[in-house]
Amino acid sequence: MRLVLKLFLGFFLIVGIAAFFVMRVFVNEVKPGVRQAMESTLVDAANVLAEMAAADVKAGTIRNGSFTRNLAKARQRDLKAMVWRFPKRALDYRVTITDAKGIVIYDSLGRDVGRDNSRWNDVYRTLRGEYGARSSPETPGDDSNTVMHVAAPVYDPVDGNTLIGVLSLAQPNRSIDPFIAASQRAIIERGAWLIGLSALVGVLVTMWLTNGLGQLSRYARAVSAGEPVPPPKRRNDEIGELGQALETMRRKLEGKAYVEQYVQSLTHEMKSPLAAIRGAAELLQEPMADADRAHFARSIVDQQERLTETIDKLLALAEVEQHGWLQTRDPIALPTLLKEVAAAAQVRAQAAGVELLIDEVPDLRVQGDGYLLRQALHNLIDNAVAFSHPGAQVQLDAQVDGQGVRLQVADRGAGVPDYARERVFERFYSLARPGTGRRSSGLGLPFVQEVARLHDGRASLQPREEGGTVASLWLPLAMPGQRQRR
Repeated sequence: MRLVLKLFLGFFLIVGIAAFFVMRVFVNEVKPGVRQAMESTLVDAANVLAEMAAADVKAGTIRNGSFTRNLAKARQRDLKAMVWRFPKRALDYRVTITDAKGIVIYDSLGRDVGRDNSRWNDVYRTLRGEYGARSSPETPGDDSNTVMHVAAPVYDPVDGNTLIGVLSLAQPNRSIDPFIAASQRAIIERGAWLIGLSALVGVLVTMWLTNGLGQLSRYARAVSAGEPVPPPKRRNDEIGELGQALETMRRKLEGKAYVEQYVQSLTHEMKSPLAAIRGAAELLQEPMADADRAHFARSIVDQQERLTETIDKLLALAEVEQHGWLQTRDPIALPTLLKEVAAAAQVRAQAAGVELLIDEVPDLRVQGDGYLLRQALHNLIDNAVAFSHPGAQVQLDAQVDGQGVRLQVADRGAGVPDYARERVFERFYSLARPGTGRRSSGLGLPFVQEVARLHDGRASLQPREEGGTVASLWLPLAMPGQRQRR
């Protein structure tokens, strides 16, 4: 099971189970709570009615006295009440009065007059000076519909202390069932919303956590595969700290490995020029003709220049490779870029007797590091000039290619042999220059390839029709409104 699913299920189960039990408690507490509230109102009403009926009970006129008449009129009223979306049109109260022995002397429904209620809990306890109440089935044997009975003592209105009867006030529980059902339904509906909201929060929290973990996972896979990738975005939490720790570890490990590789490469490339310098220096210590002495002295200078070029270009390549990703992206106008590169290379081209031409450049922009792009194009022009014969032309232009632009440096030199076309971008691999037979450091094209990678582009060499080579640097175009990355 994936981590994202585990996190979501864990969060949802904790919140969902808690919400379920809380709702269950609320739902189960609604019915007794409402009935307790109803009992409280019945207590108040029963004591008020008991005080109002005391005179008729004392006088023995309870069946046809003013209390009975007034109660009958109240039962005939059309209440026209709307209680919380539920209509109420008539009284639900039933009033029963017994004498001091518990015999029914009045029943508002006229059914149980003369019945002995002294054993009923409400009457029984009230006759003994206690609070009396009971809940009995509305129909004997049917426990689904019950009636709440609350009793109040009827005292002699003369002294106010002598018990002369008991008034029982009853109300069917079905009269409050709609309110209970509505309350329970409201709790369940809001509980369902709560669980749904909890699920949504769980999804968002899980996505937030797994997004950070996913970035770390992708970053770790890319690092293990040797791909240069930027570090995870900074976050002010433990995941952000882990990402920074991984990036620090990567830098230290790659730095150590890179230094080892760098030293090995530099040592390997320095052996041959140093050996040539040492051999020429030893020979110069012997007597020889002036022409030979000049030849060996020139050889020392050439090897020194080769060493200097190798070190300079290896340092430049190391700086680019250590970036891992492009540090700066600025909008760069292609016409300005190519003009600056051509102007910087003009002196070298004139010294070699090569004419440098620039075709019409479209007014387009790319996002990138202007310094690195100029250096990369300068390396391509240097190669084109070095492999061109005096009087030849080197052509510099730019063409739209799909979602990007292709910067091209075309020459009419000897071209690149088929066997070398796949290796020219390898570090220290170079071909002999025509005429002199000298080789370069073999670091120029790897530098160009690394700059292309940093700009999400690519570098390539292709044979040119009618002889020569076309060196290309493809870069993605900067679209209107594209956000600059830094």
